[in-house]
Amino acid sequence: MSIDISLLEQAQRQLNCAFPSVVSIFPDCWHQAQQQLSNETLEVYLQAAARLCKMGRGAEPVQLFLQEMPAIAAHLGPAAMKLCADFAFRLARSPNAQNLAAFLQTLHTVAQRLDTAEALEQYLQLLEQHITQSSPRIHAHSTIYPSTSLTQLLSSMPLLMQKLSLQGLKNWIAIGLRDYAEQPEAQQAYFALRSAEARSALLRQRSGVLFKDIERKMQLFQQALWQTDLPCLTYSTLQDHLRKPLPYLDSKGLRLPDLLAPHPHLSAENCYRATLAHLLAHQRWSRPLLADNYAPQMQLFIQTFEDARVDRLAMARYPGLCSWFLALHPLPALGACNTERESCLRYRATRLSMALLNADFDPQDPLIEAARTAFNQLLADKGEATQTAEMVELGAAYFVKSRCPSDSQMRVFFADTEIPYRDDNRCLWIHHEERDEAEDSHLNEYESDEKWVESADSLPPRSYPEWDAAHQDYRLDWATVYERLQPAGDPHKIDQRLVKHQRLAKQLKRQLDLLKPQHKQRLRFQEDGTELDLDIALRSLIDFRSGLTPDPRINTHQQTNGRSLSVTLLLDLSESLNQKIDATGQTLLDLSEESVALLAWAIDQLGDPFAICAFHSNTRHEVRFHHIKGFNEAWDSPVKARLGALQAQYSTRMGAALRHAGRYLAPRPTEKKLLLVLTDGEPADIDVHEPMALTEDARKAVQELAEQGIFCYGITLDRQADAYVERIFGHHYSIIDRIERLPQQLTQLFIKLTH
Repeated sequence: MSIDISLLEQAQRQLNCAFPSVVSIFPDCWHQAQQQLSNETLEVYLQAAARLCKMGRGAEPVQLFLQEMPAIAAHLGPAAMKLCADFAFRLARSPNAQNLAAFLQTLHTVAQRLDTAEALEQYLQLLEQHITQSSPRIHAHSTIYPSTSLTQLLSSMPLLMQKLSLQGLKNWIAIGLRDYAEQPEAQQAYFALRSAEARSALLRQRSGVLFKDIERKMQLFQQALWQTDLPCLTYSTLQDHLRKPLPYLDSKGLRLPDLLAPHPHLSAENCYRATLAHLLAHQRWSRPLLADNYAPQMQLFIQTFEDARVDRLAMARYPGLCSWFLALHPLPALGACNTERESCLRYRATRLSMALLNADFDPQDPLIEAARTAFNQLLADKGEATQTAEMVELGAAYFVKSRCPSDSQMRVFFADTEIPYRDDNRCLWIHHEERDEAEDSHLNEYESDEKWVESADSLPPRSYPEWDAAHQDYRLDWATVYERLQPAGDPHKIDQRLVKHQRLAKQLKRQLDLLKPQHKQRLRFQEDGTELDLDIALRSLIDFRSGLTPDPRINTHQQTNGRSLSVTLLLDLSESLNQKIDATGQTLLDLSEESVALLAWAIDQLGDPFAICAFHSNTRHEVRFHHIKGFNEAWDSPVKARLGALQAQYSTRMGAALRHAGRYLAPRPTEKKLLLVLTDGEPADIDVHEPMALTEDARKAVQELAEQGIFCYGITLDRQADAYVERIFGHHYSIIDRIERLPQQLTQLFIKLTH
């Protein structure tokens, strides 16, 4: 289409912009605009560009407006032109004018994610609100200084719009402005997506299911079906990658995406299960091959046969997997790939894979049909005895027979060829020379940003939310808990302290004996037991002589009625425990160790399963959680050695410690669960300056645990604790007035609570 020279000259005069770079691009921009816009919209287009040119912000904003706006207006409607122009004018006249070019650069990407001009208007309103709330205020005015973080927000906007809906974007921005209102550098890091808190909040605002929320279910699924307990680790799906990350299996465990959106035909939770089943099938039946022996194209078809083999074996063992696998398996349409102009390797591999999985699928391809027949015959003959090496023969044979000249084309057909539940098959290949690995195997672009604590006695850190009482909302993944097994000391130290309270132990022994379960329950119909049940035995004998199958459950067994109680004792290890008690000359830590030791002895006498933990914190980034005794450990020298090596330091971030302790107590298979918290002061930390902030968070944590069936009880050594301890635990607390009597009072209190 030729350009009308007279109309072009008229438009140039109306634009009246002398920047050489603008003059050079205007004919092409005008030609594009004429094709996409109405005459009325063209008028608005020219007027807006002319006005931008006269605002003194240089040529770049005018160039961007001329180049981007026709496509945006064609996509969202003529109203989008005026909305964007008006916002650009306001921005150009404000202290944030330096962000005008960045706004226009990101506008095209943003518009592609929106469907209407109304949605664009909501997006622009979000930017206005961000500018207002993030600008420094002098005498309640926010129009004097530029926004603290608008530059960072606009730089992150393309990625944010790919990951979030408009509502999710609004929530994510609100979290950053709320949490970092008084911290400019932290706010800039948040909106630039450099901070862990920003990525965590972004993950929470995305639609889908977080693996963390269903991790326990996936562990049970793995153990029930495959009798394995391989670690399930997540990789981040937030950042842009050269290609979309895929699940994979390596020496450290099963690698899964941190979040999955629902599939049109399957829930996100079942998508995770299908992926787990496929990875575990590889772990059970696949063996690695030497990659150097096969060309990359041949590797593709060997992988296809091996993936189908392990899927078929898994489906034979668990038929319910069939519907999941087929629901997630794509199918490119017959003839969708043009063999003359693009490589059809992935197209053929995907249709071959569907044929190997689905007996009802008609591939309409004699080569695929022949490959399916050979594959099915091999599985029918050998079943689970088939080997990965046998798939090499099938894959190589199919590749040789089906290859065509276009296979080497640079342009590759990708539509409907990605099978979402399958891994990247790095577990199938080993490489002859050190470091001679496939590029996506050693440059692990999917590695999660979470770092593991590299210590034999440590576990990976866990993040927990923290309640923000001021905004009545959670700060997501705010506190990080690092847990480890408490290092051992001298067990005789605890034994000596127990000897010191020997007289008290004898008194307590009489009370404990009364608390022990005394009632016996007779269990009938037992195959193994202590006595013969004559009634059942005679009935079984009659059945036997009558030619009937006798009942083998002819015994009885005497069982003591148990208390069905699990207990966790959580000890505050903050710096204040190092202060000395005038009456005894001991430190609060020494007295706490004696008290915990005596209580542990008492619980052990009763036979209740119990755990002992301790905590302290050094800001929200480092809440330290020490395991002293586990539920399945005996009260013996190793545990006493750990208890005797405690050190008091740092602060008391109680909410995160309560949530972490509850994580271990909640799954206990007992009717009652008791969490005893021994502390000497109000929750506090050096990075929290608001009074009562951590007290409110601890209160919220206690409420969360109560919803899980865990009863929390606070024991404090602070005589002035009434104001805050009741706020945390309600009426379920005790204040120890005479600290030197803590060992006796703590044990007596436990007896009363569990009587």
